[in-house]
Amino acid sequence: MMICKPFFGKEVSESTEMSYTPVIAIFATTALASISLTWGFSSTLFSVQTIIWFVALSMIVLAIQKLQDLESFTNQFLGYDLLARKVVRYAYVYPFAEAFVGIAMLADVAWLSVVASVVAIFIGGINGLSVFKAVYIDKRELKCACVGGNSNVPLGFVSLTENIMMVGMGIYMLIRFSSIL
Repeated sequence: MMICKPFFGKEVSESTEMSYTPVIAIFATTALASISLTWGFSSTLFSVQTIIWFVALSMIVLAIQKLQDLESFTNQFLGYDLLARKVVRYAYVYPFAEAFVGIAMLADVAWLSVVASVVAIFIGGINGLSVFKAVYIDKRELKCACVGGNSNVPLGFVSLTENIMMVGMGIYMLIRFSSIL
């Protein structure tokens, strides 16, 4: 932990330790919201719809975190995302695509879900491969841009799991709505 004296000579601590706290807070809140929605709509605590709402709400909240400071997110994202390193504009589009997928999942409209599933598989797949390469192949210790730029969340298993959930939900939506194809 670093100590600075920026205001009137008073010590202010600035944490440089990595922590999963922001991700845990988001996932716990979206899980409870999903359970609440399931209970309110079907009088049960858990169903497949609970998982859909959990992934959708998580994606929306994570997108909001990124969109709060798009420049900081982009700078941190460029540190590991393979496509963003080649096409920088993709880093700016990613949070909007993530929000679109989450919102489309909530809408539960067949044609929109098919489009969203393709987007989810694309962005989740690329980012999942990027995280896997950076962390498990290159053995780099990076901060994850998953909760926005300038976060102290470590890039690793949790980030990879988020992307696997996104790809999995994309595949599920494609299968579920394959009759319109």
